[in-house]
Amino acid sequence: MEHDHNREAALNEIRQNIAKHGFHVYGVTGSGEPHYGYTIGLSESLGAELILAGAYFYRLNEVGNVIRSVAGKLRSPVAGAAGQIEASPWGLFSLRKIDMSWAKTLMLGVFDYYKVKTIDAYQIIPDEAHWTIEIPDLSQPWSLKSAPAWRWSYEPWTYPIPRDSVALTNLDALRGGRITEVMRWEEDEWEIFAGAGPDTTEAERRVVPLGILLTADPSLLPAVDLSIGSGFWRDADSAEWHPWRPSQDRETARRGSPDGETGDGS
Repeated sequence: MEHDHNREAALNEIRQNIAKHGFHVYGVTGSGEPHYGYTIGLSESLGAELILAGAYFYRLNEVGNVIRSVAGKLRSPVAGAAGQIEASPWGLFSLRKIDMSWAKTLMLGVFDYYKVKTIDAYQIIPDEAHWTIEIPDLSQPWSLKSAPAWRWSYEPWTYPIPRDSVALTNLDALRGGRITEVMRWEEDEWEIFAGAGPDTTEAERRVVPLGILLTADPSLLPAVDLSIGSGFWRDADSAEWHPWRPSQDRETARRGSPDGETGDGS
């Protein structure tokens, strides 16, 4: 009964938002998958729904704002797909029609609300300045090669850590920069940075599913075996990881212990 009540309350909220604003924005996060947001109801006025998948340049509470801004610029998704859409202050965007396999995986709320088997939907594509590595090409069916960050939407979780493990990281790493620092703080929490973590500003920091970074950079796989409170680092031009603990100053680690060998701070 409680499930039925919650479902009806959710449906009522969607109906009210469609009546008031023309569409409802549904945000999705958790379960080890990249966050995303999509519309329900926009097809009633524009003939198609919109989805912003991944795009960690924008925090989850900003995803809905991006979608609303883009939707407000459209007379029809087909017309918008032909060129760039300026949605200040969020950037420039383009649209592409998504493959139905993605729609049925990511946009379940639309199918549930309208009780349909197919929908028309377009992916919102950020410009290069706002691009991050986990943004997929939704116009093509999923494959590990084309959209590795979305692997866990289609395959079983394989790492010996919780599926919902997260990492505090920075935009440099999410743009494909060389990751140089890794620390594990809890059973399901890591810090992973491209460059010096302490120098990263709050505006550049993001919390993302750890699986995104593991699939983007296989050299990070040893991170899953770290004990809590330990980590490793490497130079930007080196593949070799060095052990590192919070009690150890990084410059001391680089110089090595007094006998000339690199220590781990223990």
